[in-house]
Amino acid sequence: MNLNISEEEYNEILEQIKSDDSPVGIDAGKTHVLILQKLMNIEKRLEALEMTFFEEEE
Repeated sequence: MNLNISEEEYNEILEQIKSDDSPVGIDAGKTHVLILQKLMNIEKRLEALEMTFFEEEE
């Protein structure tokens, strides 16, 4: 699995989740929201692919 991302993309994500008030340096709430948002986006894309696949089979 390739998890390498550009430094620019890494910094963009970090800017969104970092928190100076957190002992670990990130806002856990924001991080979870971003993860859930990405998962929902993946789910929508998968559903669209499945619909296309099943329509082609008929």
